[in-house]
Amino acid sequence: MKFARTIQSSLLALSLCSALAYAAPAASAARVPHFAIEGAQFKLDGQPFVIRSGEMHYPRIPRAAWRERLRMARAMGLNTITTYAFWSQHEPQPGQWDFSGQNDIRTFIRTAAEEGLQVVLRPGPYVCAEVDFGGFPAWLLRTPGLRVRSMDTRYLAASARYFKRLAQEVVDLQSSRGGPILMLQLENEYGSFGRDHDYLRAVRAQMRSAGFDAPLFTSDGGAGRLFEGGTLADIPAVVNFGGGADDAKASIAELAAWRPHGPRMAGEYWAGWFDHWGEQHHSQSPDDAARTVEWMMQQGISFNIYMFHGGTSFGWLAGANYSGTEPYQPDTTSYDYDAALDEAGRPTAKYHALRSVIARHLAQPLPPVPAPPQPQAIAPFSLQPAGSVLAQLGQLSQPQPSRWARAMEEYGQNYGYILYRKKLAAPAQGKLVLDGLHDQATVLADGKVIARLDRRLNQNSLTVDLPAGTQLDLLVEAMGRIGFGAKLVDDSKGITRGVKLGDEELEDWQVYPLPLDSRSLARLAPASAAAQSALPGFWRGSLHVQKPVDSFLDTRGWGKGQVWVNGHHLGRYWHIGPQQTLYLPASWLKAGANEVLVLSTEAPTASTMQGLAEPVFDTPAQRSE
Repeated sequence: MKFARTIQSSLLALSLCSALAYAAPAASAARVPHFAIEGAQFKLDGQPFVIRSGEMHYPRIPRAAWRERLRMARAMGLNTITTYAFWSQHEPQPGQWDFSGQNDIRTFIRTAAEEGLQVVLRPGPYVCAEVDFGGFPAWLLRTPGLRVRSMDTRYLAASARYFKRLAQEVVDLQSSRGGPILMLQLENEYGSFGRDHDYLRAVRAQMRSAGFDAPLFTSDGGAGRLFEGGTLADIPAVVNFGGGADDAKASIAELAAWRPHGPRMAGEYWAGWFDHWGEQHHSQSPDDAARTVEWMMQQGISFNIYMFHGGTSFGWLAGANYSGTEPYQPDTTSYDYDAALDEAGRPTAKYHALRSVIARHLAQPLPPVPAPPQPQAIAPFSLQPAGSVLAQLGQLSQPQPSRWARAMEEYGQNYGYILYRKKLAAPAQGKLVLDGLHDQATVLADGKVIARLDRRLNQNSLTVDLPAGTQLDLLVEAMGRIGFGAKLVDDSKGITRGVKLGDEELEDWQVYPLPLDSRSLARLAPASAAAQSALPGFWRGSLHVQKPVDSFLDTRGWGKGQVWVNGHHLGRYWHIGPQQTLYLPASWLKAGANEVLVLSTEAPTASTMQGLAEPVFDTPAQRSE
């Protein structure tokens, strides 16, 4: 979802994704298409239509909150919602489909329509969106040499199957059938990745073959070389950008120069930005955002605010990026994005500034702003040791013998952690190298932590002096696959090229995949008084509430790890910040006792957690104090 912002001086490097439109299928002369593009105009039921959209992603919002968040969008003056479809969430294993619960895209779209909103759908197959592998399912990496976003026939066979299955859920909701989906995006910012127009045509053909017959559009960053790589001559193009009104003017001018007679639209106007672990929390002035939207409305330019509501990258959803100076930048669990609605769905100062601007340009008054959710504090509750990962290994996984240490995908694993175990037959002295470490390793000798290695810091080796008979354990955490740029094509996880002692590659491993999914966690032995707090380890506790409330779990003092509440995976936490809390939706709680499970790979300095009414984002300076 983004192109590198080197051409936008006001924000970070990297990229985002886009949205919107092209001609509806042929119709009889007597019938006015529900939605069409005529020259520079969008038309809805034959009348000029300016798209006022905001981006929301259904997997990042608790299903129980979809309607209230959509009502907030309508009350801000939006008439459209834009969302990606997330292939990785819908096909977790080859041929196994999930459109239920949090992944029920059909219900999300229908709910938007019920709340008076049109929809722009961005089905991928690539989405970026700061999600793992840019939204591709991780199992694609099990096929050696497969290259996504290319004419690789193995990849195209998988993407064609995905489009056909997605169409079964939403094809009747398209504007071409009288439904709310106005148009669909063709791929996503492809100009920031490649220039293969045969590939774009192949994706278009797959979409059409699957039954997607509503107008299509492409979206790219505001530079001629990006338009050249990412557009097709017979598909309308829109432009993505961030910054202020001057950036908007420059980007729209670039679009107009490239497509003099096409529609004018900001497929993504970045009204905020996302965070990486260990870096600053990002924010953008509400006034800058309001001035930019004001200018677009004055000019009659359609827009999509990215994000209107960012939400949370629950579970393993968060991805990663890289830059010229930073080899690996994992994204935080929070996708707050400094958006108009905060992570809990509350209107911010930016919401009210944008609402005021939009209202000035509309003939009809806006609906009142609904009462926002009210996150509340939750009293501190204790957590007790529930056994180390090594002690629980037999419950969590079964070993796979492996001559060499290899990437987790080669063992059939998509997400989580993976443990490589070897009994040293001879003394090990010298430099131990975890070649191709993706992404962080905890190194243990006879059950004791002797090192931690971090890909962010270019760390993949340590000096060892271990006697024969030592049990060497390498616990590797996958922290999100790169989702943008050339490196997304092969960001496998685990130890991707082997373990070496000096020049010799170590052989004969026992490999334990640790996806930490609901089935494996259900096999964990219960906590007991005898459980030890050896690292990496589990802790259990019980959170009590009189009635379910939204809250933010305070993870300060718990090092680094994961949190589950009543089986729901809230996501990753890490003391390096900037995020120091995890959003806990009320709909995932129940009155009375709620089970909390914590995995920590670093020694906690606390024995309790609590819920806060507000999220906490710190700064690097605060973390160094």
